[in-house]
Amino acid sequence: MARKKGEPLRSGYTTGACAAAAARAATIALLKQEVVNQVQVALTGTAQVSFKINQCLFDRSQASCSVIKDAGDDPDVTHRAEIWATVSWKDEPGISIGGGKGVGVVTKPGLEIPVGMAAINPVPRRMIERSVREVMPKKNGKGVEVVISVAEGERLARRTLNPRLGIVKGISILGTTGVIIPYSVSAYKACISQALDVAVACGCRQIVLTTGRRSEKFAQRELALAEECFLQAGDFIGYSLGECAKKRLAKVTIWGMTGKLSKLAAGHMYTNVSHSRVDINFLAGVAADCGVPEEIVQSLKKAVTANHLRKMLPPEYTPKFCNKLCLLAAERCRNKAGGKLEVECIITSYDGIILGRGNAKA
Repeated sequence: MARKKGEPLRSGYTTGACAAAAARAATIALLKQEVVNQVQVALTGTAQVSFKINQCLFDRSQASCSVIKDAGDDPDVTHRAEIWATVSWKDEPGISIGGGKGVGVVTKPGLEIPVGMAAINPVPRRMIERSVREVMPKKNGKGVEVVISVAEGERLARRTLNPRLGIVKGISILGTTGVIIPYSVSAYKACISQALDVAVACGCRQIVLTTGRRSEKFAQRELALAEECFLQAGDFIGYSLGECAKKRLAKVTIWGMTGKLSKLAAGHMYTNVSHSRVDINFLAGVAADCGVPEEIVQSLKKAVTANHLRKMLPPEYTPKFCNKLCLLAAERCRNKAGGKLEVECIITSYDGIILGRGNAKA
């Protein structure tokens, strides 16, 4: 049904959440030997969410259930994809999770998942494991194997970045909270402006722009600032900097990971993948400026992602490289704000460890 003009955008659910729901349903079907039509799954940071089960098949040794992904009003290529989970008994205790047809396999280093494993990210893995464990008998003696698959997954993957990242034969199972917040440029910008108004009204003179939920959590852990000072700017760093300058704030700290900060350092103030890509040659040039030997610089050009390139650096050059990248990003961002703001950029690892920082003062 088409959305009426003026209606709020509808949220949806990630492939990870759908996989967790399908796995929970399949486990119940295997245990009870009956059709499961609906399950509830606890998503990160939200109450339990109900999922309708599209198909449910079972026998004494295994059960398979599927969920049709609903991405809400987000333009997601996997919207309406059928996410399957097959759960089967195994003799040893515990829950193992793997990928079946339509789920990609990692073939290049530099991602959160090791080479050779199914492209099911860490948070969805934990969500699937928890959803299964909650309905398993406490003292059963047996374990289960969970295999996630996606109908038409290999075809859908051709419309994503997976081939370029070295993920083959299917899509990735993703999601950090289980919920997809629909993407609307005008709505998101309006939220940024409103959040900055609140911050100013609360007396904030320094704003921390983060690129997502995880970055915000890391920043809040490290910086002793009021809650109102933290703002999830997402891909809209350039717009946020302009708004900060208009509101005569004194300092902006931009907190993110290597990929996003590398785009800012290269001058891309709107970091969505539809408008900008990580420039590996640019990053290799930054490494060269930091004194990395030429033969190593050439090998860096084979990196898959910005984070992969960082990990390929000899350890003795990593701090200088990260600090240099932060300084370049800070200078670009200060220029974007018309030179009216002090801008600090901070890079962290996936675990929140600070890798580098750079400051460009107004």
